[in-house]
Amino acid sequence: MGETRVDLHHLLEDLRDAYPGSTEETILTEIVANALDSGAAQIAITTDATAPALTIVDDGAGMRRRDLARYHDIASTTKVRGAGIGFAGIGIKIALLVCAEVVTETRRSKGHVASAWRLASRQKAPWRWIPPPGLVAGHGTAVRLTPTNPLSPLLDPGFIEGTLRRNFQPLLDPALGEILGAHYPRGFAVVLNGRALERMTWRARDAATVAIRVARKRKPVGAGYLIRDAAPLPEELRGVAVSTFGKVIKRGWDWLGVAPSAPERLGGLIDVTALAECLTLNKAVYIRAGHRGAIYLAYRKAIQEAVSRQLAVWGDTGEPAERTRRRAARPVERDLEVVLADLAGEFPLLATLVEQRAGGQRRLPVASGGPAGGDHTAPLLAVREPALATDERPAVAGAQPPPPAVPSAAATEPSTPRTPPPPPATGHLAAGPRSRRPARYGLSIQFEARPDDPELGRLVESTVWVNEAHPAYRRAVASRSEGYHVALAVAMALAPLAVDPAKEHAFITAFLARWGAAIERPKRSRRK
Repeated sequence: MGETRVDLHHLLEDLRDAYPGSTEETILTEIVANALDSGAAQIAITTDATAPALTIVDDGAGMRRRDLARYHDIASTTKVRGAGIGFAGIGIKIALLVCAEVVTETRRSKGHVASAWRLASRQKAPWRWIPPPGLVAGHGTAVRLTPTNPLSPLLDPGFIEGTLRRNFQPLLDPALGEILGAHYPRGFAVVLNGRALERMTWRARDAATVAIRVARKRKPVGAGYLIRDAAPLPEELRGVAVSTFGKVIKRGWDWLGVAPSAPERLGGLIDVTALAECLTLNKAVYIRAGHRGAIYLAYRKAIQEAVSRQLAVWGDTGEPAERTRRRAARPVERDLEVVLADLAGEFPLLATLVEQRAGGQRRLPVASGGPAGGDHTAPLLAVREPALATDERPAVAGAQPPPPAVPSAAATEPSTPRTPPPPPATGHLAAGPRSRRPARYGLSIQFEARPDDPELGRLVESTVWVNEAHPAYRRAVASRSEGYHVALAVAMALAPLAVDPAKEHAFITAFLARWGAAIERPKRSRRK
């Protein structure tokens, strides 16, 4: 009878590589995230370069003895996905790679226990019960790390403060205190070496609050603000940052698929706690496949609309750059309007890509160009824009910009088709002439060259990128059957989102059948 053994050191290295940041940043953010999930209102961090040691103490709920025993098992957790930032039970385990010892002390009610843990070999990580060192005064949990490297960044107060401000910016921003107050009623404070981290407000020339709303929900599902400054912002603050329970997950413009005219001068911070259900293991990206992927796409679309409205008010909607469109994509895109709308009834997870709204949709100008190998977002997304002033002349030099508008429930109500609203009473937008081209659906088709990828295409956010370097695509071009190849690539790219892996073949068959029948439908007449 054999025994399955685990190379624990190799497993921990694989888990560490799943996180985008450094090992020290991952350890620090995971410990703070665990403290937040336990309901902590204050986190005290102490560094001691002479020991060397890093001690993090929180005043959360603490753990029972049996919970602390399970805490030493890899990927063992008592958390529920969507109820907080953490859910996988990995976090602190990565510290075994860079620490000679990890001491954990926890106190809950009458239970007061502590343990010492270390990585003894590639296959063994023994731990033992020890007398509590007295790090926790009341209730809560304390972690004391002993780095093997005396020059570890974990002992640098500057590194710790920068990491916390970058990853937990919403919790240290007074502007979002009211938004996150429902989740952290006791507040949140960080004390680093006896000094409380100061709460910092994002100062800028213009600021506007943003409310995120989705269909069939009366209350906003998220909120935040956008800022616009006269000077370029620091590199790490540019773009819109989306957070979950106060933990920043994504930042920039690429993930949102929006490209303002001056992206270096614009930033923002939006918290959507409902996206906790869609977090991946490393908490740096959201799941974009299956049921959770459909949830993420729906909330992302709502964020796009809210941000686009405010950019339109500020006159910072960028003009579409040059885009390369293949001849075969145009008839396929026309047919997809009908095909995907029909399939959404049979495959509900497609509704986030094809949902039509009263009043029509508008094409949002965004940056173009295929991804050079990374996972970039679509350069063209169908997003409903707000109605703008009919006078499209540039703003007069020296004129005051209009005050930022706060999105409200009324702003999300659809307007009557073909009936433009009256122009705003305050000035003109500081933007040049804009073209208003109607978009038919939320999915677009773009092309990229990926010679080493065997897939015909891939779904990135709400764009299907067709691999034009694939031998099958070159064969289709030579035989003048690009349309069928593109339709097949779209079907294969959408299948993982629409259905379970076992039903992908049925989805592709249904898709091609609807696509083939779309040519027999009469074309709708267009009004000038």
